[in-house]
Amino acid sequence: MERIDTTLVTALRERLRQVSGTEIETVETHISWVLLTPALAYKLKKPVHLPFVDFSSVAAREHFCNEELRLNRRFAPSLYLGVVPVYGTVDAPRIGGDGKDETSEPIDHLVCMRRFPESAVLRSQLRAPSFDPALLDRFAQRLAASHASAGRATPPSPFGDPGQIALAATRIVAQLRAQVGIPRLEPVQQWIDDKACELRMAWFARQQGGAARECHGDLHTANIVCLDAELVAFDCIEFDPALRWIDVMSDVAFLTMDLKARGRRDLAFRFLDAWLQHSGDYEGLPVLVFYEVYRSLVRGLASCLGPGHEAPDGTAGGVDYMACAHELMRDTHGGARLMITHGFSGSGKSSIASQLVQFAGAVRIRSDVERKRLFGLGPLARSAGQGIDIYTPEATRRTFDRMWACARSALLAGCPVIVDAAFLRRGERRNFERLAAELGVSCSILDCRASDAVLRHRVAQRCAHGDDASEADLQVLDRQLAYHEPLDDGESARAIEVFTDGAVDVASIESRWRDAAAKSA
Repeated sequence: MERIDTTLVTALRERLRQVSGTEIETVETHISWVLLTPALAYKLKKPVHLPFVDFSSVAAREHFCNEELRLNRRFAPSLYLGVVPVYGTVDAPRIGGDGKDETSEPIDHLVCMRRFPESAVLRSQLRAPSFDPALLDRFAQRLAASHASAGRATPPSPFGDPGQIALAATRIVAQLRAQVGIPRLEPVQQWIDDKACELRMAWFARQQGGAARECHGDLHTANIVCLDAELVAFDCIEFDPALRWIDVMSDVAFLTMDLKARGRRDLAFRFLDAWLQHSGDYEGLPVLVFYEVYRSLVRGLASCLGPGHEAPDGTAGGVDYMACAHELMRDTHGGARLMITHGFSGSGKSSIASQLVQFAGAVRIRSDVERKRLFGLGPLARSAGQGIDIYTPEATRRTFDRMWACARSALLAGCPVIVDAAFLRRGERRNFERLAAELGVSCSILDCRASDAVLRHRVAQRCAHGDDASEADLQVLDRQLAYHEPLDDGESARAIEVFTDGAVDVASIESRWRDAAAKSA
C-alpha cells in the first residue's frame, strides 16, 4: 500500500488536543484512523483505493461516513452519534466548522462515536474471569432478530449466488498468496473447490429462500463491545454491499470462527445454540463450516493488510487464523452422532443438554422451542392467553416432525446432535432411531432421572420464574407420570443413565456419548 499523507490526521489530533486539554490517542487500521478523546472517538477514512474499497474522493468518504452511521445504528444506536464535517485546510482543520463555514465545502468528514475502553471489547472480555457467558446468549437473540428483520436479496440479485460465494473465497486465497506468499494455501484452495461443488445446491436453496440479507459483515470479537451491560456489534461493513449482503450463516460464522480461533470453542457452540433457538435456521448448518474457513482467511488477510504489515503470516493479536482455517477444514465436530433425551419435566434434561452443547461442540434441538416456533411464538413467549392450543396431539406430531427434519440437516452437516425433548412415547424414540440408522450414525439416549420431590420442586420453581421455554406445570408432570412408556431392554442398553438430584459430571457424560459412538462405528 502506498504511503498516505498524514498531515490532516496530525492536524486534527492537535485540534482535538487543544479542545480537550489532553493528549489524543490514535488507532490506525488499513482503511481508517480513529482519534480518541477522553469521551469521544472520531473516525477519519483514509483516501485509499483498494480492490475492496474506494475512499479516494471527499464525496466518497462523506457517502460512506453516512452509510456507516446508518448501518451501525441498527446494532448500536447509542454508540454512533453522527457524521461531523471538517472545514478549513489540511494544515488547519476545523471540526464541525464555526458558523462561517456553512457556505464552504468540507474538506473531509468524521464519524463521531462514544468512546469505550479496550477492556470492553469482546476479545478483551473473553480473557476476564468475570466474563458472563449469558451476555452471548442475549446477543445471539438480538442478532437473530436483526437478521429476521433485515432486507432480503433474492434472484436475480447476485448476493448469495453460489458462484459468487466460491469466487469470493478464491479471491481471498489469491490475495493472501499475492500479498505475502503464505505457503499453506494449496490445500485450502483445493478444499474450497471441492466444497463449492458439494454445497452448490445448498447455497442455491438458501439464496432462493431469502437467507442472503443485509447483515453486519464483519462480526468478529474485535467488533463487539460490552456497553450498558450488553454486547453490541459495531463497525459493520459499509463500503461494499457484496460484503454485507450475505447469507446470515456467514455472519454467524465470523463470530463462531473467531471464538474457536481464540480457544473458546465452548462459547462458539453456546452462541450458535442460542442463535439457532431464536432463528430456527438449522437448514443453514451444512454451509457453516465453509463460511468459518472463509472468515478465517478474511481475518488472516486483514492482518496482512494492517499498518506496517505487522502480521505477514496471517496472525493477528496472537491468533493464528491460517492455522484456524486448516483446523476447521478437518472434522472438528468429532463425527456426526445423535443423542435423544428421555425424562420427565424437571429431570434436568435441558440443563444437561445445554452444557453438553459446549462440551461436545454439539447442536441442540429443543421441543419446547420448536413447538412454539410452529405457532409463531418466541422461545420465552407464553402460549396462555394467545387463543391457541399448542399442546394438541396434532401440534405434538408437527413438533416431532420439525425436530426430525432439523436433526437430519444437522447430522448431514457432520454435527453431533442433541434432541432435547421428554421422549416419553416409544414411537417418538423409534422415529429418531430410524433416522440415525438411515444416516449411519449412532443413537444414544440420555436418560435423566430425579426423585418425585425434586421433579415437583423444579417444575414449580420454573413456572414461578417464567424464564424458560418450557411451560410444563405440575398438572403436565402428573400426566407424564401416568402415560410414560419406559425404555425397553434394547433402549436401556444404549442409554446413558444420569441421576440429577445432585451434581452431574457433564464431561463424563460427553465422554460416554463419544465412546458409545465409537463402539457403534
